[in-house]
Amino acid sequence: MCLIAFDHRPGTAVPLRLVANRDEFHARPAAALAAWDDAPAIVGGRDLEAGGSWLAVHRGGRFAAVTNVRDPALAVDADAPSRGALVRRALECEDLAGWLDALAAGEALRHAGFNLLAGDGQGLWHLHRGRERLRLRRVSPGLHGLSNAELDTPWPKLIAARQGLAASLHRGDWPQGALAALGDPREAEDGQLPDTGVGLELERRLSAAFILGRDYGTRATTWLEWRADGRLTIGERRFGPQGAPLGARHRELVTPPPG
Repeated sequence: MCLIAFDHRPGTAVPLRLVANRDEFHARPAAALAAWDDAPAIVGGRDLEAGGSWLAVHRGGRFAAVTNVRDPALAVDADAPSRGALVRRALECEDLAGWLDALAAGEALRHAGFNLLAGDGQGLWHLHRGRERLRLRRVSPGLHGLSNAELDTPWPKLIAARQGLAASLHRGDWPQGALAALGDPREAEDGQLPDTGVGLELERRLSAAFILGRDYGTRATTWLEWRADGRLTIGERRFGPQGAPLGARHRELVTPPPG
């Protein structure tokens, strides 16, 4: 994923609502939202090049999503493991909190820069692996956004996505209103752009919530709702070059009730 907005409300009727965009090269093969053939308890989209995922859930009561950290100055080994593999490991490890602690103790440095958001119904955690910081923290209740920097870094598209989710929940048109906010292709004004070292032209392109392009752009928009009674709904809209719709699907699961 490259843009995530979520509402984390533990102890309420709906502890988690989330909407997210995955941006990627259109030529990179991917499978649509489904149960995985080799791991049927996992439901999500799948990267067919490296075998991982950008966002998926587990029928046993887990959720995980990953975004890249945009920093050309961050040195990466040529044989660095896929960041998408972190999603599967988060879903299948025996002890999520313990595994995250091990990543934060240094194991995460094997990977290129990333943000990992993961929850097991008892807690929701964010792990940031950047050039200057490796930090794990438990996510506080409330509205949050995540893109290609730290949690809640105030990039224009993150602010807009978070506000769009809040407005959708307030109006009662979830998830349609939130999906519309993440479907906005408008670029930010130059004065609002971050400087991540990729040059002004690319900063402009990447500033849109929904990126249009022939070779690279938004490939999928995913939404998720996890209710306190264990009902979990996950949906996905898929897109081709220049935002051409390729289809949509959703799945209804029953998981152990979140704590």
